[in-house]
Amino acid sequence: MRILVMGGTRFIGRHFVIAAERRGHSVTLFHRGRHSTTLFPDAEQVIGDRDRDLGLLADGTWDTTVDFSAYVPRQVRQVGAALGERSGRYVLLSSTAVYAPPQRYGFREDAPLVALSDPTTEDMTDETYGGLKALCERAASETFSDPLIVRPTYVVGPLDYTGRFTWWVQRIARGGEVLAPGPQDALFQLIDVRDLTEWLVRMLEAGSGGTYHLAHPFPPVSFGTMLADIVGVVGHDDVTLTWVDREFLLAAGVDGTSLPLWPGASPDGVLEAADPARAIGVGLVTRSLPETIRDLYQHECASPTPVPEPVGMTPEAETELLQRWKARPHR
Repeated sequence: MRILVMGGTRFIGRHFVIAAERRGHSVTLFHRGRHSTTLFPDAEQVIGDRDRDLGLLADGTWDTTVDFSAYVPRQVRQVGAALGERSGRYVLLSSTAVYAPPQRYGFREDAPLVALSDPTTEDMTDETYGGLKALCERAASETFSDPLIVRPTYVVGPLDYTGRFTWWVQRIARGGEVLAPGPQDALFQLIDVRDLTEWLVRMLEAGSGGTYHLAHPFPPVSFGTMLADIVGVVGHDDVTLTWVDREFLLAAGVDGTSLPLWPGASPDGVLEAADPARAIGVGLVTRSLPETIRDLYQHECASPTPVPEPVGMTPEAETELLQRWKARPHR
């Protein structure tokens, strides 16, 4: 296949290009050149900003266009206007953040989507991200014939520049007493970036459209099980998890940045409990969480991906919170 990739040089897109080239497909990368222009010497590189330079794609024709960098619906429509039928099948990387809370356990792809109070906004924040992705999906369905829409949960693995899951692996590998944020039994799902992208390449080879959850595992694990699995893979003998109540942490001003991926920081009614049966039915295969943890840790030891500030908590802040937790009255 001839594949046009919008983005493709950082995390999910980079793994997708690796998987596509491994299976013999021809890739054109359209990106801004901010991260690397030498990663994929066999791929055609078109350097430009999608908001103003889509004319640089005037001469190409592709079997599929995979869009990893559309965050507002205007960008989806602009790709359709610039490429028309030359785009081939359009693929949008979306998110399970598109769902309106509260969600039921095991919700499927037909669950209600979140709606923005201002559907014209292009101000992407934590509060508008899901709604803007939902509008991107609508734009894809209105602009392209039978697009493939991919809704992953948290995507983790080597090269994850967000640092959210990586921070937990590195923190537990450092050893000692670890502040574990409650509730311990909060449901949790993720997807290994390699499982996502390898499945996506196979879907394109099959010519498939539709909307799919990419989530693992199902039934979900608890946040406590996830941290215990990390301890089991990278932890030392001195590692202990000290579970701290959600209310205490919220009162102390802790959020999902200082303790990344913490379910307790999410609004009530948001569940990490998406049913991936539809994707499994068309070939999604997932590796175990310990395998993902091990591979991520080994990669980061060999070639660290910087964890961006302010993701994570300093050792001093963690120690101070643990001391306050243990000294609280009415224990």
